[in-house]
Amino acid sequence: MTKLLEVTDLSKIFGGSVRAVDGVSFSLGERETLALVGESGCGKSTVSRLILRLTDPTAGVIRFEGQDMARMSQRALKAIRRDIQFVFQDPFSSLDPRMTAGDIVTEPLSIHGMVKGARQRRETAETLLRAVGLSAKHVDNWPRQFSGGQRQRLGIIRAFALGPRLIVADEPVSALDVSVRSQVINILQDMQEEKGTAYLFISHDMATVKHIADRVAVMYLGKIVELAPKASFFSAPRHPYSEALLSAVPASHPQKRRKRILLQGDPPSPIRIPPGCRFHTRCPIAQDVCRREEPALAQVADNHLAACHFAQAWPIASRLGEAMAPEPLAELSN
Repeated sequence: MTKLLEVTDLSKIFGGSVRAVDGVSFSLGERETLALVGESGCGKSTVSRLILRLTDPTAGVIRFEGQDMARMSQRALKAIRRDIQFVFQDPFSSLDPRMTAGDIVTEPLSIHGMVKGARQRRETAETLLRAVGLSAKHVDNWPRQFSGGQRQRLGIIRAFALGPRLIVADEPVSALDVSVRSQVINILQDMQEEKGTAYLFISHDMATVKHIADRVAVMYLGKIVELAPKASFFSAPRHPYSEALLSAVPASHPQKRRKRILLQGDPPSPIRIPPGCRFHTRCPIAQDVCRREEPALAQVADNHLAACHFAQAWPIASRLGEAMAPEPLAELSN
């Protein structure tokens, strides 16, 4: 697979002491969807902003099609941003309330000189709106006149307007009702199939990730702790934190009991990262070595990486004992 994006030892420190991102490395191939998952505050959104150069990295290298983005001039960055676009989490605040739908979706084209004149802009806007299931008559509507799902469609087609090679989607469906999430996900998949775009898909919703991702990268406290193909990750996770995330996904059938891993406490502060494995303070199988030595992100199976001293001893779930409790049927049925 041709590498479209390569991130190597990426770090971001805020205020001299807050290690929001700490040595993250991964690659993304053409037409691939890599899901970056983890709890709130793990650093996944900061990674997206670093890739887009909305903030500068403290250390590390970001290469897009072999070009080092950290060394690019502002002029070169403007050109490359035609190929890297962003879909925001909030489908309302990401749209300018003073612009019509037509102006919103054609603004990127106008900035890059790809449409000229009112007539061409309007015709282009109508074509773009129809591509995501909206009507051409919506071209003069304001953002407040759309539902949340319709606003997110505007955000998606605005991102696709320039024909990007990569779209960074930061929690693109988390602010939507469950009833419209699948519609938006289907639009993203249809657009990817048609345009051949790659996605860096940031989410905490493992059910959505299972539906859309090709590979999954799990972040905890600024680091990637597991990186694997989707099938391998969901069938045989090799990190206790990944097990905990997956245990919270509702079972596919209401009569099936799913064992829950109940993590104790909150993640440590990125100002005071614990020694050794940074997950050991909440890990139900932590040993002395976990408190002393930080495990490297290493290969434990075909294309499957994990940063755990006991990753080779899978299945982890069989060794968690009392730390895992059956999920009540009543909870599954809600």
